[in-house]
Amino acid sequence: MLQVRLLEMPLAELEENINLELDDNPALETSTDPADYADGGETAADTPESFEEQTEREERQDALDSALQGIGRDDEMPVASGWSEGGGADYEEMVYGDTTSFYDKLNEQVGELDLNDTERTIMEYLIGSLDSDGLLRKDLVQIADELAIYHNLDVTDEQVAQVLGQLQTFDPPGIGARSLQECLLLQVNRKPAGWVRAQLRRILTHHYEAFTKKHWKKIKDALDLSTDQVEELQEEIRRLNPKPGAALGETMGRSLQQITPDFIIDTADDGTVTFAISRGRVPELTVSPSFTDMVDAYRSNPKGMSRQEKEALLYAKEKIDRAQSYIDAVRQRRHTLYVTMKAIIDWQRRFFQDGDEADLRPMILKDIADRTGLDISTVSRVSNQKYAQTRWGTFPLRYFFSDGITTENGQEMSTRKIKVALREAIEQEDKSRPLSDEALTALLKKDGYPVARRTVAKYREQLGFPVARLRKQS
Repeated sequence: MLQVRLLEMPLAELEENINLELDDNPALETSTDPADYADGGETAADTPESFEEQTEREERQDALDSALQGIGRDDEMPVASGWSEGGGADYEEMVYGDTTSFYDKLNEQVGELDLNDTERTIMEYLIGSLDSDGLLRKDLVQIADELAIYHNLDVTDEQVAQVLGQLQTFDPPGIGARSLQECLLLQVNRKPAGWVRAQLRRILTHHYEAFTKKHWKKIKDALDLSTDQVEELQEEIRRLNPKPGAALGETMGRSLQQITPDFIIDTADDGTVTFAISRGRVPELTVSPSFTDMVDAYRSNPKGMSRQEKEALLYAKEKIDRAQSYIDAVRQRRHTLYVTMKAIIDWQRRFFQDGDEADLRPMILKDIADRTGLDISTVSRVSNQKYAQTRWGTFPLRYFFSDGITTENGQEMSTRKIKVALREAIEQEDKSRPLSDEALTALLKKDGYPVARRTVAKYREQLGFPVARLRKQS
């Protein structure tokens, strides 16, 4: 269980955990012997395979810009068409001067509640489980199970739900919602009582599907609204924030200073890819010689030991065993991170060579698990909350994972690659004559992406683009 806990921790959290363990266990010490760091700079070089010549530098830069714009899009919740696209730009702005983290600001509000120890532990775990938008995508039963495993806290999902209800009263409104619909409703419920709030609740509760598809005529007829009333409600909806976590000043759900890459990946001009596991401020750990000497001294005279000496021996042995177990867990974590990252680089070599998002191959957790011999849950823990610094930018590890589909001609293709092509096609279309899904399908097919029309429609919705008639601009 210790290995599992350490494996899940990003580098910054690991540093903090090691410092706590050093304070708590006197048998655990930091080493000052450089020889103890022999395996600390674990790196790997990837022999480059044959690949097509790189495109012109200007074109590659354009591809990089496109890749950076698409970071996290596959993991984002589908956004309803109810607010202006221009407003979303504010949520994507990095704030460099704010050193107070997203989670710190929420924890400050925890102090205003009267919580017992169990409720406080649940609350802190819920806050730590929020995604970058401030939403909770974990199932409450899963959270209850994780609390039992990692915190030895036996609670029901009903107890978790009760604490979640308190979290959802925090500012900004919408924090802790489990879906976009609930996020918007939480904000609507904070509005003053009256006709506007009542109508917004009816729309988001009973006509949500029509709302997401921007079918305002259906909503207007169903609620018997006038044109002016519809415009008033639309204006109120534009004031809602689909990403309440970003309202705290952090696009990634944490301050820029807290994103510490766990992997440093370098790509040479000849295409050679190397990587190293970042040590950060993690010291090399060792068992205290004074404790081992104490145990050896007691064991040399077992018959002559007094009761106090026996108790001291048991105490020292317990601390030594705990220290050695912790050292082994830290080393095992490094080894697991090493083999996982090497497998990811092997699989996604083309991306690490040219930084083009379209070169990301279909890759799921099972692919890396099969290649490394690790369990899928282990690969999942490695990929969670960890970042890789590359020549093309710093990415969360989950960015390199994407599903694949089999096209009509039997070719396996990354869904991310198809979405990149689809997004470019829509962005470059004639806005006065936007392309229908059939036309987009034909265009993608011509460009080498033979996917079905229903697939194109599905990906278009996931990318946040409405149907052609709603994209038309005069």
